[in-house]
Amino acid sequence: MRLLAISLILLSNFSLVQTQPAAPPQPKQENKLPPRQEKPSDDQTPQFKVDVKLVNVFATVTDPNGAPIVDLKKEDFALSEDGVAQKIAVFEQQSEVPLSIVLALDASGSIRKDLKLELDSARKFVSSTLRPSDGLALFQFSETVKELVHFTSDFQRIARGIKAVQVGSATALYDAIYLGGEALADRRGRKVMVIITDGGDTMSRTTYGEAVRAAQQAEAIVYSIIIVPIAASAGRNTGGEHALIQLSKDTGGKHYYADTPQTLDAAFQQISRELRTQYLLGYYPSQRLADSDFRKIDISITRAGANLPAVTKQDGDSGDPAPTPYKVRHRRGYYTSKLN
Repeated sequence: MRLLAISLILLSNFSLVQTQPAAPPQPKQENKLPPRQEKPSDDQTPQFKVDVKLVNVFATVTDPNGAPIVDLKKEDFALSEDGVAQKIAVFEQQSEVPLSIVLALDASGSIRKDLKLELDSARKFVSSTLRPSDGLALFQFSETVKELVHFTSDFQRIARGIKAVQVGSATALYDAIYLGGEALADRRGRKVMVIITDGGDTMSRTTYGEAVRAAQQAEAIVYSIIIVPIAASAGRNTGGEHALIQLSKDTGGKHYYADTPQTLDAAFQQISRELRTQYLLGYYPSQRLADSDFRKIDISITRAGANLPAVTKQDGDSGDPAPTPYKVRHRRGYYTSKLN
């Protein structure tokens, strides 16, 4: 009897333990500090890791008349970073590589009288350039920047977006460049920004330097089409024009002036033609110990190619090999850190 009572007590206690609700889990503390770096002992040799990233550069090569040069070979190019020659690891002609294009249209009050001209030419450009494998995003900018159409190859969607452009007042040009760079940053393949504007900026929140850096970090090639109805007009914003010219140069693009439907259409046609005849050069940069986070890239055409035309050196030239008559456009360099 006594043994039976003890057994019942033990079973009762066991049941209580099994049915008692578990304590709620404690919230996990988030560690916002970086992990502690262990100091190596005397018998350990410190190990250093270098992240060597392939750097891709798209280049456009033209003759003295501005016509694109095709069918060049890897050995026709020489590439350097910060003055140090680099080995070209990747070389391709990029006529079939998909394009990601940001088309940014100025819709400020100063462009009002030329808006129809701008929209008609933009529509022609999209129709003649875009392929099913490409993607185009449509932006308009006035006092604010709006993405009217996200990346797509659907011409009808883009055409409806172009039709929906509405005139505003001020001009946030640098904001449009900055946001266009942000939109292109995660895209693959070739990345291009085409800006149609009269060149002025009156109320951007971002600076010119921030806009340039965003475009460069996105590896975007910027083409600027500057609409100037009256070339000698006292109201022209030449400061804005010069900023666009420099931006196009720094990213490997080009600037155009347009004052008639014919010149605007011609600018779009030349951009479309260039986008089908670019070269891709890739290299793994050699180790560099400089403090600057900007790396300067230089690309030139060598005399190695058998089909390159001969060039007569001018009086006063150095002893270096004579340059070719070809002009190479490419981005001036790249940043190794993101803009905060």
